[in-house]
Amino acid sequence: MKIIRAHDFGGPDRLVIDEIDMPVPGQGQLRLRVQGVGVNPVDWKLLSGKAPVLPPLPLVPGGDVAGIVDAVGDGVEGWTVGDPVFAHPGLTGGYAESILVDAAACAVSPKGLSAPQAAGLPLVALTAWQGLAADGRDLDGLHVLVHNAAGGVGMAAVQIVKARGGRVTGTASAANGDYVRVLGADAVVDFRTDPPDGRAQDVDILLDLVGNSQESGLWSLVRPGGSVIRIAGGPKAPDVEEVDDVRAYKVRVRPNGAQLREIATLADRGVLKVEIARTFPFTQAADALRASMDGHVRGKIVLAVD
Repeated sequence: MKIIRAHDFGGPDRLVIDEIDMPVPGQGQLRLRVQGVGVNPVDWKLLSGKAPVLPPLPLVPGGDVAGIVDAVGDGVEGWTVGDPVFAHPGLTGGYAESILVDAAACAVSPKGLSAPQAAGLPLVALTAWQGLAADGRDLDGLHVLVHNAAGGVGMAAVQIVKARGGRVTGTASAANGDYVRVLGADAVVDFRTDPPDGRAQDVDILLDLVGNSQESGLWSLVRPGGSVIRIAGGPKAPDVEEVDDVRAYKVRVRPNGAQLREIATLADRGVLKVEIARTFPFTQAADALRASMDGHVRGKIVLAVD
């Protein structure tokens, strides 16, 4: 089988296509024949060698996969060969024609999505889902500010909040404003041209997908007793911090098949859709990473695997 990996850190040019033996599933594992892989900024950040915590080499990027079960390990119940699956296996491992994934991290792929489309959902949707869960409240009636609503996690977060009864304000550039409204945002603001100074303190949850919400003044919009969810809070940000009666949580995504099943239900209902910005052939993973590094992606970049 083919696998795309880097034997040393650097840019996308470090990726090579290697041939390795087909992996054999162990206790509690499924082997997936991969049909789609999501491409995320964390892929090239880890590849750069500058991330706070680095994976071992050789590095196989990829935290989103979708495909077909083609082997079932011992102790696995409820899965059979041929089942369509999508999963977040962890932050690495996805750029491969086959992958071993813990069965507990898997869910049946949404019925209306192709495999490359389904591969665009797990990491971003779980990131949004787990971030919102850190607040602990029912979202019905709450005002959620999604900072960088046009990106992959923002795309998922806007739709998840709306599906669960919340009100959404999304930050986005003028070029992406209409797109964020189509996702379901009740209001869209570009705080680079419309600063938050003097605005009402009426946000219940600020989902910070950029990492600059405190410096840019967005924290001032969160009402007392509200929450800031730091998805991009930086390695030095504390896990929990309270400032002026606003509690901030740092959240890092974790594999979770049960939550993916709930996410798949939203997709099956048509209230959670994935915007695919570009699709690349599997062998052009380096080009896909370069497109992600460009920084102007709306939605998700995915790899299609034959």
